[in-house]
Amino acid sequence: MSKPDYDGPILEIENLSISFFTRLREIPAVMDFSCTVQPGEAMGLVGESGCGKSTVALAVMRDLGKNGRIVGGTIKFKGRDLTTMSEEELREIRGSEIAMIYQEPMASLNPAMKIGQQLMEVPMIHEGVSKEEAYDRALEVVTDVRLPDPERILKSYPHQLSGGQQQRIVIAMALMSKPALLILDEPTTALDVTVEAAVVDLVKDLGKKYGTSMLFISHNLGLVLEVCNRLCVMYSGEAVETGSIKDVFDKMQHPYTQALFRSIPLPGADKNARPLVAIPGNFPLPHERPNGCNFGPRCDYFQAGRCDAGDIPMFPVEGHDRHDTRCLKVAEIDWNAPLVAAKTTEKAPIGDVVLKMDDLRKYYEVSANALFGGSTKVVKANETLSFEAHEGETLAIVGESGCGKSTFAKVLMGLETATSGQILLHNHEIQSTPIQERSTETVSSVQMVFQNPFDTLNPSMTVGRQIIRALEIFGQGNSDEERHERMLELLDLVKLPRAFAERMPRQLSGGQKQRVGIARAFAGGAKIVVADEPVSALDVSVQAAVTDLLMEIQRENRTTLLFISHDLSIVRYLSDRVMVMYLGHVVELGSTDQVFAPPYHPYTEALLSAVPIADTHVEKKRIVLEGDIPSAMNPPPGCPFQTRCRWKSKVPGGLCEKEVPPFRTLAAGHQVKCHLSDEELASMEPVIKIAAE
Repeated sequence: MSKPDYDGPILEIENLSISFFTRLREIPAVMDFSCTVQPGEAMGLVGESGCGKSTVALAVMRDLGKNGRIVGGTIKFKGRDLTTMSEEELREIRGSEIAMIYQEPMASLNPAMKIGQQLMEVPMIHEGVSKEEAYDRALEVVTDVRLPDPERILKSYPHQLSGGQQQRIVIAMALMSKPALLILDEPTTALDVTVEAAVVDLVKDLGKKYGTSMLFISHNLGLVLEVCNRLCVMYSGEAVETGSIKDVFDKMQHPYTQALFRSIPLPGADKNARPLVAIPGNFPLPHERPNGCNFGPRCDYFQAGRCDAGDIPMFPVEGHDRHDTRCLKVAEIDWNAPLVAAKTTEKAPIGDVVLKMDDLRKYYEVSANALFGGSTKVVKANETLSFEAHEGETLAIVGESGCGKSTFAKVLMGLETATSGQILLHNHEIQSTPIQERSTETVSSVQMVFQNPFDTLNPSMTVGRQIIRALEIFGQGNSDEERHERMLELLDLVKLPRAFAERMPRQLSGGQKQRVGIARAFAGGAKIVVADEPVSALDVSVQAAVTDLLMEIQRENRTTLLFISHDLSIVRYLSDRVMVMYLGHVVELGSTDQVFAPPYHPYTEALLSAVPIADTHVEKKRIVLEGDIPSAMNPPPGCPFQTRCRWKSKVPGGLCEKEVPPFRTLAAGHQVKCHLSDEELASMEPVIKIAAE
């Protein structure tokens, strides 16, 4: 079935308005939204949670549910208005001409069907092709998305694949009928940074191969820079700036875009000398939007009586490539004015060793067949982990999922006990003491801030009561009055209004919930705080405020912060030292400057090249790792990284495949677990370079 040629814009959205209708009121989700995607173009849609990005995508698919309705404007696909099409016409287009890839791959896959059947369905239903042709096409597309052993993959069920492989299958499914428009809604959020880099490369290559136009939704500006040619920035239901990537990144013309860039840790940001600037205030709820400019209450350039007088249209920016902004004062603002420095701080002095790990191992025994017993296998989650952490220091622990970061945190917290080795907390051994046997002092001095603030708060208790409960458990305060006063002080500490003590968790935003989690962690005067991906579930602008808060509390309380993360941009900004883990092993350990500059461990090199950086002046080497992380149940012989290492051929005698490398000291405090010779390590080039203006 040939698709008619069409030479106009693939997607043309004009003055689109979408509302959701509840029993109480109409809630406008998107207002006066316009954007155009030309053939072969990739348009990025960025903004914070709740700004309307996904709502626009669902409107293009005409899948807004029974409460959502398009109340104004048009969506034209290849010149035909989607808003007036019948269900029958839409069914013809969906899946064959317009395809969508969702954030969570398993939401798009049927767990009871083999991958091959699911892929073959697409052309058989949409184009009526034979089973044989559908199979050949499925095989071709699975090969295109760079999956190993495509024939085996087609015979597998979704649960037999890793997250990265599942996402590639979903991309393959979307491309089966060579759609003209591909909508990607945060397609890499659930993936590791190295897998994300491979998927992003794949999406770009396939876009070129099939000539597909893309609408790429993300809150990660670095990813958008790597994938897209054009960009549309959204805030609270409106497009506030749109233009080419180069124009918007380098010559931004809206205060929100400017504020967004100031709150992300680009190379050169420093927690003491050049701290990030968080956007003041909170994102407005849909039914509480201000008059005039939605960003007005948080804007540095706001002018009462003018910016809040009435609706503001989009204005073209002269001399740029289709660059528009929703700002009345665009011509009056000096966009090149240097940022007024936020308050700089002295580097906090690093104190004595408070935590020491020596040859820590954590193995899990799992039965090969849970139902019928049989031989047991051992999962080596942590192998010979050794390091020290000092008072007032931030030690970052980085690596992909399954490398053992969270297992080590559980052992430290007492939720698991070590298989062997030592953990010394203030010179007391705690590796074999489960949490229920630890003293109150030990429990209160090692606390954790979790990744997802939504899961850690009791939904039926007020915020104040939850903090007071922690104070009671930690034996703080001699009376209810003292504990109540201390709870209010903790709310002050995390910069939440005292009135929040009476609120329920559901009344708080994600960033506010995370602050309550931090207040609770510090209720017992914690000396060591394990922060497990504490900002990955938060919006960019909130991340800056929460990381700044953690640093401020650390400076005041001399806390040791163990910061577990896969976001190397934040790690570079926050940490004093970095520990890189791979498959249970520490492969590199050193100061932040040492780890981020060559010589690197080959895995660190690949990690750095995979991190998306939202700066057009940064030049990066592309090192895409082949294959997936091996299973901890069946690790490779020799060096754990040898199955994916691009430097392996430089080591003579197949040593990488036979022996685990020893830890070597390259410079004071910088250790690497690698067989490469000193000369080879010295020949490494920087992965990230900042090009001259």
